[in-house]
Amino acid sequence: MSASSPSWDQALLRPPVCDAWKDIMEEAAYQLASCIVLLGYMGGSGIFGSLYIFGLLAPGYFCYALWGWLSACGLDIFIWNMLLVLACLLQLAHLAYRLRRNTIPEEFDLLYKTMYLPLQVPLEVYKEIVKCCEEQVQSLVRDQNYAVEGKTPIDRLSLLLSGRIRVCQDGQFLHYVFPYQFLDSPEWESLRPSEEGTFQVTLTAETDCSYITWPRKKLYLLLRKDRYIARLFSSHLGYDISEKLYSLNEKLFAKFGLRFDIRLPSLYHVLGPASSEGESDSDLLGEDSTSLVLEDFAELPGSFMDYVSEGEYMK
Repeated sequence: MSASSPSWDQALLRPPVCDAWKDIMEEAAYQLASCIVLLGYMGGSGIFGSLYIFGLLAPGYFCYALWGWLSACGLDIFIWNMLLVLACLLQLAHLAYRLRRNTIPEEFDLLYKTMYLPLQVPLEVYKEIVKCCEEQVQSLVRDQNYAVEGKTPIDRLSLLLSGRIRVCQDGQFLHYVFPYQFLDSPEWESLRPSEEGTFQVTLTAETDCSYITWPRKKLYLLLRKDRYIARLFSSHLGYDISEKLYSLNEKLFAKFGLRFDIRLPSLYHVLGPASSEGESDSDLLGEDSTSLVLEDFAELPGSFMDYVSEGEYMK
């Protein structure tokens, strides 16, 4: 090092003093670059905040590069600022990739907010569930059957997204399936993974419907691999089946006008649609002729009719 060159200590502790300030301002490219960079650093956090920051820094540094090439005539100024522009563009490409990867279709986004977000299910876990159904939304037109009693095999699990499904057995109405309820949760729970079976009910679309479906084998593999997803499906299916049972309970009427709880042990069998022999009986069956009837319930020893109230019966 030559004797005339200052040491680092001298440069830091006793920096050189400007002899005179320039009388003219820098070129417009420099001023524009400074304004853009200032606005860029006002961005927030998160993906969209980063998109805002790097989206402004890239043109800001490019203006600096133009100023260094055309006005300052400094090759190092031009090269460094072009490298900064390249770095910003790479960051923007990475952020755009992340944003596209995290974006899910509108139907699945609404499903997540309705069923999974209240349970604080991570989005990555939800994507595994959606991936299992191949991110496809199926549709049913009005009066189209989803399943036919005794014919359709139980080889999938489906969740209704929109519309309304009517469930019948032997031509008798049982209950409805509404959005964000499973179409075939009882059938799913009735079989083991190695067993096969067919639907015991007919499911018909009362309106135009949309639903998602998981293939049975593919879903079993996912549940076996991920215990958290298995517990999640178990809780959803249990709640769904209980809702269906309580909706059936609303249709259970005795022919003498009393309503029974489906949990009572003496509730031993249910017959088909009511006979049309007398209009007096049909008045006690409920709101329509498809209501379920408990036949000869009062004749059973130890039945509910031997007690004053359900509370006394449960004792």
